[in-house]
Amino acid sequence: MKLVTFIRRGGSREEVGLWVEVGVVPVRALGLPYESMNDLILGAGPEDLARLRDAGDAAALPMDGVTLLAPIPRPLQDVLCLGLNYTEHAEEAFGYSSQAFSADRAVPIFFSKRASWCQGSGCPIPAHQDLTQRLDFENELAVILGRDAVNVAEADVPDYIFGYTIVNDVSARDLQTSHRQWYFGKSLDGFTPMGPCIVTADEIAWPPALAISTEVNGELRQNSNTRMLIHGIAEIVSTLSRGMTLKAGTIIATGTPKGVIMGMDDPHFLVPGDRIACRIEGIGELVNTVE
Repeated sequence: MKLVTFIRRGGSREEVGLWVEVGVVPVRALGLPYESMNDLILGAGPEDLARLRDAGDAAALPMDGVTLLAPIPRPLQDVLCLGLNYTEHAEEAFGYSSQAFSADRAVPIFFSKRASWCQGSGCPIPAHQDLTQRLDFENELAVILGRDAVNVAEADVPDYIFGYTIVNDVSARDLQTSHRQWYFGKSLDGFTPMGPCIVTADEIAWPPALAISTEVNGELRQNSNTRMLIHGIAEIVSTLSRGMTLKAGTIIATGTPKGVIMGMDDPHFLVPGDRIACRIEGIGELVNTVE
């Protein structure tokens, strides 16, 4: 099933709902008490999830009566990220800056991204032109954990996954390279668009092998498949959980494929007016325009 955070047209209150063909079914209409997606992830047991799956569309609000937000507008903590996790992207990054992106890909490269607020599809990406002139995109499959995870074996990782969404890991390449670490250049306000929904783990075969593509102003830039991850989701979660508690609601962005701007022979970085459409099979499309 597809879960969303939304506001009703003309309103301001955030609600959680089930995205169905004819619209959005508010969880409150089903007698469920969850006020936010984080509340649902942390609190919903098998009976509540079964009620959602069996809800039907009788209580649905029409799509023209709602505005979808990021499925998790306010993550409980920083988003955890994988760097250089597709071979061809690692090569293009090394070509852009061998000093900043040199790495041994035998082990995963982890970093975190501050995301105090995430915008949804249709919301702008701030250009931050006072801070960066090298704004780039990264389309990534994101994993959301549904249980606290500590010392999890790779074989058990599927039991800990609540669902999946799309994250655009927007990056200021000049800040990323000049500071010799990636946190600042990845964490400016508005640099974590997310959406359009969370697809629950039961809807996607394990391990996910999903087409992933990105268009900028209608031009295809990325075209790959999540089966090409160097370090798969089982390894990522198992490795991170060794001696470190991953709380329910943790968001892990698994890396981006080849095709970002810094890998181009003649790079033209994002400027106001550029439209980025990130797509992942089975999840949908996340579209944002730079302002």
